Amino acid sequence: MAYRLGVDVGGTFTDLLLFDEASGSFWRHKTPSTPHDSSQGVLVGVDAICESAGITPGDIDILLHGTTVATNAVLEGKGARVGLIVTDGYRQVLQIARSLVPGGLAAWIIWPKPQPLAALEDTVEVAGRINAKGEEVRPVDEADIRAAVQILKDEGVEAVTVSLMNAYLNGAHELRVAAIVAEMMPGVPLSLSHEVLPEMQEYERTLTTVANAAVRPVVSRYVRNLREQLRGRGMAGRLALLRSDGGLMTSEKSEEHPVSLLMSGPAGGVTGALWVAKNAGLGNILTLDVGGTSTDVALIEHGEPRRTRTTDVGHLSVRASSLDVKTVGAGGGSIAYVPELTKALRVGPQSAGAVPGPVAYGKGGTQPTVTDANVVLGYLPEALLGGTFKLDRAGATAAVQTIADALGIGLYEAARGIIDIANENMFGALRMISVQQGYDPRDFALMGFGGAGPLHVNAVARLMGSYPAVSPVSPGVLCALGDVTTRMRTEAARSLSKRLSQTSAEEIIGLLDEMAAQTRGELVEGGVPEHEVSAVFEIDVRYHGQAFEVPMLIDLDVLRSEGLGPLTQRFDDEHRRLFTFNMDSEHELVNLRAVALGLAPALTPAQLEQGDGNPAAAKLRDHEIWMDGGIQQGAIYDRSKLRAGDIIPGPAIVIEMDSTTLIETHHAGTVDAVGNILIMPA
Repeated sequence: MAYRLGVDVGGTFTDLLLFDEASGSFWRHKTPSTPHDSSQGVLVGVDAICESAGITPGDIDILLHGTTVATNAVLEGKGARVGLIVTDGYRQVLQIARSLVPGGLAAWIIWPKPQPLAALEDTVEVAGRINAKGEEVRPVDEADIRAAVQILKDEGVEAVTVSLMNAYLNGAHELRVAAIVAEMMPGVPLSLSHEVLPEMQEYERTLTTVANAAVRPVVSRYVRNLREQLRGRGMAGRLALLRSDGGLMTSEKSEEHPVSLLMSGPAGGVTGALWVAKNAGLGNILTLDVGGTSTDVALIEHGEPRRTRTTDVGHLSVRASSLDVKTVGAGGGSIAYVPELTKALRVGPQSAGAVPGPVAYGKGGTQPTVTDANVVLGYLPEALLGGTFKLDRAGATAAVQTIADALGIGLYEAARGIIDIANENMFGALRMISVQQGYDPRDFALMGFGGAGPLHVNAVARLMGSYPAVSPVSPGVLCALGDVTTRMRTEAARSLSKRLSQTSAEEIIGLLDEMAAQTRGELVEGGVPEHEVSAVFEIDVRYHGQAFEVPMLIDLDVLRSEGLGPLTQRFDDEHRRLFTFNMDSEHELVNLRAVALGLAPALTPAQLEQGDGNPAAAKLRDHEIWMDGGIQQGAIYDRSKLRAGDIIPGPAIVIEMDSTTLIETHHAGTVDAVGNILIMPA
């Protein structure tokens, strides 16, 4: 039998989902994350889920892994010390950066400018020059290169980046420098800008390549260690990692190009939501992925997630394709506190994380969190993970009472205040990816997942006006499901920078065909059968004179039959939607991209037994819930016993192994044919 194992490492829990492709059966497991070395949590989970399924790691054909190793290396400043080699006269390229200060008009007064990933003292110049047409103007000098490399060697840099002017058009000089670096500094990871990002704009190209170099040693160590440990357990199958853009890459490729993993973790949730939405018949979805540390939100329109050409992690913004995911510091472990100065309740972004975790987890936590507030209000039952994880209700109550005392209000009011602030933080993030980008959230359903997503999805849907509020099957491991259900992906990019009058459809088709062959070959080398590979194409378009562009999907058959006219018309429409106006300037084609995709696995959800609308068979007991300013009489239901068509009136709690769904007063949840709970106003 063929088994696929999805693994997603979060800040609090590591989620696993094992799928048997032959029978359609699946097993799920959650284990506490191990922040000091996340591979330990992964391996513990692999052993546990294999034992549960009655198989060995050797039976797993492919392990698909979403990881935050690269993200954490950037956020915690634990990347490698990078040496940067640039063209003579461009040593300050990272220090000059872009003249953009985040915030209001006076933000520059208080904005702490982040330190570049490659320090000035670790940046050296070499002679030689390629012009804007890709022609050599001045050759490189070997003695000059050796002297520059010796400086980096003496400084003890741990990784090297080579980013020379106009290398995206001609990488010959970078390759010569790389050969000398490899000779003088054997074993040191080396990143070349014309391989990492062959696009114009030297600052973005340099920054992206430096970021790649900074996280490369950390990611390589993690991936190699995990691969060796899995091999030691007898797993001979492939290991693939989830890219920021929602595709998969081989573990070997991830060691060379780790900048593509910076948003790997959040991407799993979006790809899982896509699979659920498709099976539930929903085209427009806002996702609400609430974990222990943070909440990730994204927008899916007509079955396609929004993608962006930049990946933002903390202060770092690199040019790499990623799903358009926004993150806020609001999760189950977000800490509630009352500052002495303002006496106003605050929630997050500080988090209790996995260690020590919320007070209710009984692992030594002392500060009140969102999870503790949910326990106090009765939104969480006495135990999690199918009864194996007992909650300390008395401890949670005592912790939240400190907030109530500081504010001079009742216990339940304080707990609900914590929940309301967390919900407002999530609401703000959802507005960023919907209203602020020209979308009406009332045209979208809201899907809550992650360990705490279904607890908050009803309340946040009410704030957004986004219905139905969807609680998918196994929401706590949906990110791992996303890893299982996604497909291999790779892309090639090339800068063109030509006005419409300077090029033709034939030239564009020729370049895209060449790039498609390159990406197709990479997937085939990675083990994807050639007949399963498909391709999609993008062109970045702008009005001549603009400093930014809009990525547009393009159909090669339409381009062959109708030329570039439909592309520019679609760009005008999208530009008007985004910015409310068009310009009379000529269109300019800036960058071309070819994306090769493997075949998506044909995983079908199990159909539930049809019920009569009465969920009584799934009811466990009556339960008191504090809501709408007072104690409400509700009930607790076992999700595994629900049938298709069952209607659950609120207030109610639906429990399962990996998550808990809250249905509020004046709402009702309907179970669809595959087990999703669709919550609507009653």
